[in-house]
Amino acid sequence: MKKDTLIKLTKYLLDFMFFGGILVTATLPITIKMLGAFSEKIHIHYGESVVIYFALGIAAVVILRELRKIFKTVVNKNCFVRENVVSLDKMCKWSFFIVAMAIVRNFVYVTVAMLVVILVFMIAGLFSKVLSFVFEEAVGYKEENDFTI
Repeated sequence: MKKDTLIKLTKYLLDFMFFGGILVTATLPITIKMLGAFSEKIHIHYGESVVIYFALGIAAVVILRELRKIFKTVVNKNCFVRENVVSLDKMCKWSFFIVAMAIVRNFVYVTVAMLVVILVFMIAGLFSKVLSFVFEEAVGYKEENDFTI
């Protein structure tokens, strides 16, 4: 697959996930009520489920927004900028927020899926933080190089 094709596909995927995430989060009260017909736990804990999943949805949309910001710098071939360090730090914090909310959700009712969410976002948060360190170093080298020229 060509580099340009992969970049375009990834951009469309990020856009779809971002706007889809907004739509899914906005319609949570309706969809959770419908899911309650199939799951007694969701039906019993409707209010808690709406609040927890709304917080999780907002966090996911914010992470996707930051990814879209970073992706714009990749498309513009200028990815070693301070804004990406900030975005990666925000992604780390929001990933750990998702972990915290998923743990809270497990106090309401436990599912294997939430345990997987905790693991995935714990790893995502750690990787985001490490990448922010890497990008910070790269930005420093780039700025030093720019001053030299």
